[in-house]
Amino acid sequence: GETEGVRSSDTYIMTDVRRNATGEYKCSLTDKSMMDSTTITVHYLDLQLTPSGEVTKQIGEALPVSCTISSSRNATVFWIKDNTRMQTSPSFSSLQYQDAGNYICETTLQEVEGLKKRKTLKLIVEGKPQIKMTKKTNTNKMSKTIVCHVEGFPKPAVQWTVTGSGSIINKAKETKYVNGKFSSKIVIAPEENVTLTCIAENQLERTVTSLNVSAINIPEYDETEDRNGDNSEKVNDQAKLIVGIVVGLLLVALVAGVVYWLYVKKSKTASKHVDKDLGNIEENKKLEENNHKSET
Repeated sequence: GETEGVRSSDTYIMTDVRRNATGEYKCSLTDKSMMDSTTITVHYLDLQLTPSGEVTKQIGEALPVSCTISSSRNATVFWIKDNTRMQTSPSFSSLQYQDAGNYICETTLQEVEGLKKRKTLKLIVEGKPQIKMTKKTNTNKMSKTIVCHVEGFPKPAVQWTVTGSGSIINKAKETKYVNGKFSSKIVIAPEENVTLTCIAENQLERTVTSLNVSAINIPEYDETEDRNGDNSEKVNDQAKLIVGIVVGLLLVALVAGVVYWLYVKKSKTASKHVDKDLGNIEENKKLEENNHKSET
């Protein structure tokens, strides 16, 4: 670039150094008979995180996140979630409860010790309560366990109600709340068929689900997700078998119909030939009789 005079003195002090101060600085005598120079590089590192701070989104929503860097040299960038370094940058096409947490985008300039920047994103994923209920008869055959599987954030409060005769043996027990999910379990000894209702409520919504439970002398079957999956596969297999049988019967009926039609058609043709032959025989007899009379 162009040479610019900055000071006429044997000492030059730089204050409030900015990134545009990078360049070559020369010192010479007044008559320029002697000259020396030095190059000064002002290192800088800028980081921009979008979005940043506290962000609240609904489950299933998308959230684009970008961490852009501007630096005087190549900089390294990495992400940290809840004090654990991430292998890849976060990407949220459909937010889930486990995506919630504290994210840090950090960058460092390796050539300059101690020069680093970081910004944080506190992601909150909210969702209305979702309920799934399961039931099973306990091994002692004297009680039944009913479980209310709940999802939602903020954590929903759970209540139980029972319609019909039957006592709740124990108070509801809850599992640990992890990634927006937990379950509430009760044990009941119903004397007759009863209906249990699980109510889950948070700041977003109140959700109610009921489940019919048979009397203690009638066994229940565990309705876990795995069993439901197996049942659905069995139902699908049964449906395929039924469809196959129906199609097979239709094909058999079609073939039988074609065979019968050909048989009927062939029978009619044969009958016509027989009738024709009989007619010819009768005509021949009449001709012979007439000839015999005429000869007489």
